[in-house]
Amino acid sequence: MKIQQIRNATLKITYGGHTFLIDPWLLPKGAFGTFRNTPFRTLTEDREDIPMPLVDLPFPKEAVLQGVDACILTHFHPDHIDINSAGVLGDSLPRDTPTFVQSPEDAHTLWDEGFTDLTSLFQNTAYKDVELIRTECRHGTKVPCGPACGVVFRHPAEKTLYLVGDTVWYEPIWKTIERFRPDVLILYACGASLKFFGRLIMDQHDVLKVHEAAPQAKLVISHMESVAHATVSRADMRAFAEAKGFEGSIVIPADGETVTID
Repeated sequence: MKIQQIRNATLKITYGGHTFLIDPWLLPKGAFGTFRNTPFRTLTEDREDIPMPLVDLPFPKEAVLQGVDACILTHFHPDHIDINSAGVLGDSLPRDTPTFVQSPEDAHTLWDEGFTDLTSLFQNTAYKDVELIRTECRHGTKVPCGPACGVVFRHPAEKTLYLVGDTVWYEPIWKTIERFRPDVLILYACGASLKFFGRLIMDQHDVLKVHEAAPQAKLVISHMESVAHATVSRADMRAFAEAKGFEGSIVIPADGETVTID
């Protein structure tokens, strides 16, 4: 398999001979705007005026979309899918690309936006010969910041891959690891936090818990250094892993970098 880090949670995963685009946030640097005058308050006020995305795409969005066989949208937060000024979701995405979403409700929403090939992951499904299994997420330590999902990928010729999604560590993550024994896990792990919702996704301490639950697995760290409410940098994650002695189990790709796992 190949896992290409694009930016934030946006990835291109080549698995079982097919290329999946994950959570495509394709806006230019700063085009989303800031948290100011929104219901979402950062932990410190100075972070509320930072335009997002913090960095640009590593290459033009046309190159991101090139060669994509299917798209997976784990949820509709605006750092996982573009939302234009008119409220249209994913306006830069081809409407006829096979697209997998977390629920029938999300499928109905995209159908109304003109998408024509939609599948809900609510019941286990597949793209061609790649099995796709929806997993649960807890997207907030205080109050859930909306529903989100993860996905387990399985194929006879590939190692098992677990895209954990926008979640903190909690018991269902451990249960999923116990059930599927994934060889590779992709962790969204910048510790993004908001005042009223708490921490929304994993931080370095959660990554350590994943490593302890799956000590033989390779952990690919994503969703880094792109949003104003992040609390963990790539350097922070590397230093923590080195201090705790599991740096050999993680890889933290730069934007545009591809990780190949045989």
